[in-house]
Amino acid sequence: METNPSFVLRAVKDVAFEDRPVPSLKDPWDVRVHIAQTGICGSDVHYWQRGRIGDFVLESPIVLGHESAGTVVAVGTAVKNVKVGDRVAIEPGVPCRHCEYCRKGSYNLCPDTVFAATPPHNGTLSKYYITQADYCYPIPAHMGLEEGAMVEPVAVAVQITKVGNVRPNQTVVVFGCGPIGLLCQAVCRAYAAKKVIGVDISESRLVFANLFAADEVYLPPDRPENTTDESEWSTHVASMMKERFELGEGPDVVIEATGAQSCIQTGVHLVKKGGMGQNVVFPITTACIRDLTIRGSIRYTTGCYPTAVDLIASGKIDVKGLITDRFTFEQAEEAFELVRRGEESVIKVMIAGHP
Repeated sequence: METNPSFVLRAVKDVAFEDRPVPSLKDPWDVRVHIAQTGICGSDVHYWQRGRIGDFVLESPIVLGHESAGTVVAVGTAVKNVKVGDRVAIEPGVPCRHCEYCRKGSYNLCPDTVFAATPPHNGTLSKYYITQADYCYPIPAHMGLEEGAMVEPVAVAVQITKVGNVRPNQTVVVFGCGPIGLLCQAVCRAYAAKKVIGVDISESRLVFANLFAADEVYLPPDRPENTTDESEWSTHVASMMKERFELGEGPDVVIEATGAQSCIQTGVHLVKKGGMGQNVVFPITTACIRDLTIRGSIRYTTGCYPTAVDLIASGKIDVKGLITDRFTFEQAEEAFELVRRGEESVIKVMIAGHP
């Protein structure tokens, strides 16, 4: 009898392969997908190493993985948008569709979302994965399944630029040149931003960003040992950046994709008055004085996935250029270990599906 080989997080720092039962269709809208490619996200590694992210705590074993694409092998009786044999990108979070958040269009905030590899829900690093038809997006014939798996991080970047209200002819500064930062730069460029500037403390990442999507890049100087006031130093760095890139009052939008306090503070001082910033923790007085709009971004909302598919299919974003390492399904733990080490040369790691 056929089984469903799965890469399971049993407990913190404890992963193993398990042969689980092939999941059955339980709902008329269910779809079973044979997973072909899965990208590793930092959140997957975080659960593996620490067992929690915010309110989501690992209390029982889960299958890892949520950035996936594959081929439809079974559909429920009500499914009309996909058929057996279709190649699809999978949006990994299915909301309840009935709560206040879902009804007003903010389904990314639904508290009852079944999100792949977020405890207690299983992820996509199995041979087969069950999801709902309306969260499967067919990809065109010329798009590979690796590119299909990359739709997820591109959709995250699309949502970030949507929240940031990025528009044509704007100047955008993106702090962070990891996968999400790089994709934010690429989406901004695809949206006809006038200038996109990437910021990072890694020279090799900046070189890559300049080749990938950023018009210009910036390596912030180290804070002098005799400078004790971090806010004062971040103000100085913001001034240097405005002068270096002729930003005048500052960029229209600052996207913060690092979580580092120094970047957050610099971003607040950098963005023009009345501009848009996305931050985690920030100097509130400065933000008020400058009349900034500061927004957080999570996952995706309506239209993000189709937009991400189109950006990749049209060639406007070359996601294959981000893939630095590839592993077989049996090498999944090795792949996770590589991402955990955080080497500068590693950008996106892909795991092929079980045959």
